[in-house]
Amino acid sequence: MEKKKTAGASTWVDPDDAPELTDEFFRRADIYEGDKLVRRGRPRSLSRKEPVSVRLDTDVIAHFRRGGRGWQSRINAALRKVAKLPAAKRKKA
Repeated sequence: MEKKKTAGASTWVDPDDAPELTDEFFRRADIYEGDKLVRRGRPRSLSRKEPVSVRLDTDVIAHFRRGGRGWQSRINAALRKVAKLPAAKRKKA
């Protein structure tokens, strides 16, 4: 069986010529729940964050970074506590 040549489409016709399904293929594949495409990435938060530039002492940053991932969120929580603001609401998964 001869292969078809089409621009932007797969060029295989015979199932035996199908490309190998690698880990990379599955990492990049779209995920569906029923007919609905599941969005990739972090879920949208109920409280929107605004990027800002703040100059902090290096030892303050080092303190929060030592705690590992989420250090910026911990700084945000500490600022909310000092400002006596209620805890931020989180979207339930």
